[in-house]
Amino acid sequence: MASKSWLTHHAALMLLLVIWREGMHCNKLSVDPPEDLAILDPGHLGHLEITWSPPASLLNTAECQTMYQLEYFNAYKNSWTTIRTVRTTYAAQFDLMKDVSVRVYTLLSGPCTEGTVVKSTSYTELVHKRPNTGLVGTTVKDFVCVFFNMEYMKCNWGRSPKMPANSQQTLYFWHKGLEQTEECPTYSTSNGVRTGCDFTGKALPDFTDINFCVNGSSPEGPLKPTYVSLQTQNHVKPEISEKLHLQTGPGAQLELCWENPLGRVPGHCLEWEVEHNHEGPDGKTSSQQILTTQTSLTLPSVHDNERNCFRVRSMLHKYCAEKSFWSDWSHQTCHPEEKQTRAEPGWDMVPVYVCSAVAIITILMLSLCVWAVLKVRSRQVKKLDSLTTLLSRNSVAET
Repeated sequence: MASKSWLTHHAALMLLLVIWREGMHCNKLSVDPPEDLAILDPGHLGHLEITWSPPASLLNTAECQTMYQLEYFNAYKNSWTTIRTVRTTYAAQFDLMKDVSVRVYTLLSGPCTEGTVVKSTSYTELVHKRPNTGLVGTTVKDFVCVFFNMEYMKCNWGRSPKMPANSQQTLYFWHKGLEQTEECPTYSTSNGVRTGCDFTGKALPDFTDINFCVNGSSPEGPLKPTYVSLQTQNHVKPEISEKLHLQTGPGAQLELCWENPLGRVPGHCLEWEVEHNHEGPDGKTSSQQILTTQTSLTLPSVHDNERNCFRVRSMLHKYCAEKSFWSDWSHQTCHPEEKQTRAEPGWDMVPVYVCSAVAIITILMLSLCVWAVLKVRSRQVKKLDSLTTLLSRNSVAET
C-alpha cells in the first residue's frame, strides 16, 4: 500500500511538472505586429481603406488562428474606435480636415495558446497629416444641411471674410450607393455667389454616411476645402402641424389635441413642445413649455376672465435619430377665441371725430345757405309789396 501511494504521489508530481513546463512555453510565446500598414484614398471624400499584411513570423503557424485588432481615431466622436477582424483590410470614415491616425495589433488563438488570446505587445502605427493646401482662412462657414420633412434636403454655407473676390465654390458629395463623387445638382445663389445646394428630386439614403466637400478656385489660387459627413435622418425638420383643436371638457378643463404633420416622418418618432401662454384676470401674463410624446394635452380647470393660448412644434426624438431640428411653430389657438377688451378712446377714434366734425360743419353751412336764401326772398317780397302800393297810390291820384 505504501509503494502504491508513493507511485501515485510521484505521478502527480510529474504531471504537475509537465503542466508547468507547457505553461512556461505558452507564456514565452510572443507574436509580432502586422506589417505594410497603408491608408488608401479612393477619392470618396473621407471614406478611406486601411490595409496591412501578417507578420512574417506567422507564415508557418497554420495551427493558430490569426486575428487583428485595428484602432483608429474617430475625429467625429473625438475618441478611439476598436475593431477586431480576421481580414487584412478595413474601410472607415475619417475627417480629412484633421490628421488620420491608425494602429493595428496581431492576435493569436488556438492550440498553440491553449485557447487563450495572445496579443502582440507592440503595434504598427501610421499617421497621415491633413493636407495643407488652399488659401488659409477660405474654408466655408456654418455648413448646415436640413432634410425637410424627410422629402428633400438643402445645404447652405457662409463665405469666409478672407474669401478673395471673384471666387467660385463647388460642392461634391458621395455615399456608398455611388460609384464616384457627384457635383451638386442645383446651386442656391445670392447676388451671383453660390451659397448652398438644393437636392430636391435627388434621392439620398438614410442611415448611411453621406460625404460632402466644398472647395473652389479664385484668382489668387485654390480655396481650402471643407469636408463634412452626415446621415440624413439626423437632420430632419418636420413640417408644421396645421390642425389644432382646443375645447373645454368636464369640470371646465381645457383639452388640446393636434394632428401629426403630413409627409414621410413617422408619427411615433415625434416629440412635441407645447407653448402655453396664460393671461389672468389682472392682465398679468405667464408662459410655460411642456414636452410630450402624445398629440393631446389636458390642463386643470380654468376660471372666468382668464385667457389661455397654445401652439405646438415637433422634432424627432432620440430613439429615431441622434439629433433633429425643431419644426416651425403652428398657429396659435386660444380660449376664449376673442380677447375681451374695454373700448377706450384713442387714435383709432380720430376718423370718427373727423367725420362728426365734417357733418356738423356741413349742416351749419346748409343752414346758413337756407337762411340766406330765405332772407333774399323776404327782401324781394317786401320790394314787390312797396311797388304795388306805390302803383296803387298813383292810380288813385290820377282819378
